[in-house]
Amino acid sequence: MKTTLLKSEAYTRSPWKNGGGVFTDIADAHRAGSPVNDWDSLLWRFASTPIVAPGPFSYMPGIDRLQMVVGGRGLVLKSPTQDFDEREPFTTVRFTGETEIVTALESGPVEVVNLMARRGAAEIALLALREPGERQLPAGTHLVYAAHGDCQIRLDGEDLSISHEDTLKVELTGASTLALVAGLAVLASIRIVS
Repeated sequence: MKTTLLKSEAYTRSPWKNGGGVFTDIADAHRAGSPVNDWDSLLWRFASTPIVAPGPFSYMPGIDRLQMVVGGRGLVLKSPTQDFDEREPFTTVRFTGETEIVTALESGPVEVVNLMARRGAAEIALLALREPGERQLPAGTHLVYAAHGDCQIRLDGEDLSISHEDTLKVELTGASTLALVAGLAVLASIRIVS
């Protein structure tokens, strides 16, 4: 097991793919040997971003996306075939990067986290840890993000504190046990499959 504390002051900012806003890049991975770390070489990315006005999402062919509101409320993602309801914070929605989406904000701006992965290259999961308790983590990369104040976790018996908006990156070669002790955290999990 390898753990790395990612401090919020070290996160980078980048424009959305469609140029309509700016996201905060918390952690990502790109194809080995790629001359440029760009959207074409992206394997996965975990990022946060404010959505302050209704507008279209970026077109991202070949990318699977998970999203969760972590600040504010009232977000609905509207597509030609269905709506993705994120009115309540800490609800995860899944959609593809090809889906035509326009945001609707029912109660003002929101802050969201996104977990994106190249389809076929990685399997991803995103969930809120709101109640104390244990869960098994499989081999892979796991990001524990303190989205709403400080939080405390226990990882294989070791107590760890994560400050607001910091992230603990956990890289596992085998199964491990994670427990939320106090606070609230967002858990992003990535398993490279090819």
